[in-house]
Formats: sequence, C-alpha cells, structure tokens
Amino acid sequence: MSTEQHDADAYGQELARISWHQSEATAARFTVFQALAAVGIGHEQADDIVAQLEAGAVAGAHTWISESSPPHGSEPRFEDGWFAGVRDVASHLLRIADTTATTGRGRAASSAMLVAHLQQPASPAPAAPEATAADEPAPVSVPPLEAKDVLAAAERFPWAVAAPGKRHWPDGEFLDVALSAVRTEEREGYIERLEAFVEQHRARLEELLRAYGPGSRPAEFGRYALIGQPETLVLLERMDTAPFLLRSRWNEAFEALLLADLEFAWGPRIRVGR
Repeated sequence: MSTEQHDADAYGQELARISWHQSEATAARFTVFQALAAVGIGHEQADDIVAQLEAGAVAGAHTWISESSPPHGSEPRFEDGWFAGVRDVASHLLRIADTTATTGRGRAASSAMLVAHLQQPASPAPAAPEATAADEPAPVSVPPLEAKDVLAAAERFPWAVAAPGKRHWPDGEFLDVALSAVRTEEREGYIERLEAFVEQHRARLEELLRAYGPGSRPAEFGRYALIGQPETLVLLERMDTAPFLLRSRWNEAFEALLLADLEFAWGPRIRVGR
C-alpha cells in the first residue's frame, strides 16, 4: 500500500470516529435537554447549562494541547515549530470555547418540539366520500410537477425503506416543501434528475441509511427521523443542488432541527444550517 493510500485510509478512519463522537454528543444533548425539562428547567436555562458544559469540554482540550511537548530529543528548530503550532491551535480552541459558551440558543426548545412531534399519535386518513352519479368532477389545477409521481419514483429505490404504514408523517407533508425548492426551469424531467442523483450517490445513500437510518443507534433517540423516508431523497437532492433555497422554504413551514440533523448526516459541501 502506498503512503498516499495509507494516509487517505487513516484520515477516513479519523473522520468516521469524529462522526461517531458527534452523533453520540447529539444523542446525549437530546437526553440532557429531556432530563432538564423533566425537572422544570426552562429552555433558556437549559441552553445555558449545555453550552457551558460544551465550552468546558473545549477548554479541556485547550489545556491538553497547551501542555503537550515535542518528542524528546527533537532538534531546536523542530521544537520551535512545535510550540508555534501549539500556540495557534490553543488560541483557536479558546475562540471556539468563547463562542460555544454564548451560542446554542433555541436548541432546548427545538428538542422539546421534536419530542412533542414524535409523541403525537398518527392521524387516521379521512374517509373518501362515496361517489354518486350526480357528482360533478371538481376542477383541479394540475401542477407541472406532480408530487405523487415523484413520491412513486422515490419509493422504487431500496433506500426508501419506510413503507406507508411505517412512515413518521403523512405523504406529502415534507415532499411539498422539498418540491417547492425545485425551480421552474428544473421541473421538466425532474424525476429523471432524481433517478440520476440516486444512482450517482448510491453508495453514499447506503452508508447514510446504515449509520443513521431506522435501527441505528442515533435513530434510537428520535433523531434523524427523515432518513429512510422516500421523500427524503428529494430533500437530499435539493440539499446538494439548491441548499439555500431549500433551507428558506423549510424554515417557513417546519422546525429547523430535523433538516439540520439530515444535513449533518449527509455532510453537504455547503452547510446552511450552521
């Protein structure tokens, strides 16, 4: 194995470990917010508590880095470069700790909203009225891009493991928002575009489903609930194609947390929810 290949493999393993730690932290934060709410701690105070804990963890890394030393017997020039690098990293960690201590507002409220949403019983589908011979078909406005056709296409892919009876939300609840982020000039041939997107990212989608989908450890806490839903394929395609437009349309209709979870798990080139 070449040195380049070894370095790439090692870096990939590091990223996987970082991703695991981030997922564990997300689940832990979610549990802490639930526990604080159970004992009557308000959202703002809960945000402050968790932010201080996270800032303290970064400060601990700052201390560990600051106290590190170069390998014994290193040349003076190497030691000078070592300590200069340590100072730069330590200064950056301090800035992160300062920022972490004063940000994170709204996360407790978002967690509470997610819990409330997941605890809602599924609403039964309304019964269709019986048709009669005298009924006149109501005029309908047929959109250029039919949501039902897109959903049917998404359901054909093995990634969409959530069957209709197992889905968290009624068909169309999130799909309409996702399709609203499809620009007019992109609507013709959009289903073919979606199929090409899935084919291009098949391995990445399979890994996303394995790591964050139903039955995974992160999903046990109610997070990443969009993964495995067929309409999520459209969200992912828009996340890669029109991330800012998608975020804007989503924020008009839904809580940001679910889309932020999906964005974190997918790892797009542009993170608009951070």
